[in-house]
Amino acid sequence: METTVAAHAKINLVLRILAREASGYHGIETLFQRLALHDIVRVRVADSARELHCHGPTMPSGGLGPVEQNLAWRAALAFCEAARWDTGFAIDVTKHIPVGGGLGGGSADAAAVLQALNALCPAPLASGALVELGGTLGADVAFLASGAARAWGWGRGDRLLSLPALPAMGVTLVAFTEGVNTGAAYGAFARARESAQGNTAVPAHAFSVDILQSWHGISHAVVNDFESVVPAMHAGVRVVLPEVRRCAAALQAEGHVAAGFMSGSGATCCVLHPLDVAPTLHLPTDAQTVRTSTL
Repeated sequence: METTVAAHAKINLVLRILAREASGYHGIETLFQRLALHDIVRVRVADSARELHCHGPTMPSGGLGPVEQNLAWRAALAFCEAARWDTGFAIDVTKHIPVGGGLGGGSADAAAVLQALNALCPAPLASGALVELGGTLGADVAFLASGAARAWGWGRGDRLLSLPALPAMGVTLVAFTEGVNTGAAYGAFARARESAQGNTAVPAHAFSVDILQSWHGISHAVVNDFESVVPAMHAGVRVVLPEVRRCAAALQAEGHVAAGFMSGSGATCCVLHPLDVAPTLHLPTDAQTVRTSTL
């Protein structure tokens, strides 16, 4: 038996970093948005060995590291344990999402594996249990396993409020060969906050539900706290983030809904714009442009 699942990328239209918990993790508030851009995940189950193969146009030249650390592999093991299903499986991932760019590519693959195995399992998990299982694997996996087009997330990003889909918008992504390590980005942000405030107290940030119900409102609410530290960590972001902001401001001046921002912990920078508009960007030669849309 086998099935194929589209593993969709995500962007964070809002990403606020809250206080650090006793465990060392930071709480967040975020507005997740699913993208049309996706990897392709094919899962086959049989009475055989367990294996994972990754390939495709966005695979790094050095590969993705040890299989035991791959989120798709960990998702498969976690699902089989949760479902009490002792089965062999073969996972094949075709990578189209830039790796390590804050687009949730690894999390998308993990979510797709959960969905695929659940579809093949003789005793599938309930949808809520599948999302909860995704949350144990990573902050983005729960959202990407939920099937929602967009959602407000809090806690570690695993507590979700699904929101109605909005009309599709264009998204132009500017990605780089090298991404940003998420743990290092959180560490840099924590040090900067402590230096500025002398403590880790964080003021509350309120977002009106009305603002989140239209692209016009969202375009004025877009924010990412990582933008305060990642440009110092990544030369590409340092150059491109001001450019996507400039491009978005130019589109806004022409009467379009637009926003320029960085997704997740980076390094991918984004321009949100109408589907029928082609943004004009002046980019360094090592930047890779991908056109996609929201779902």
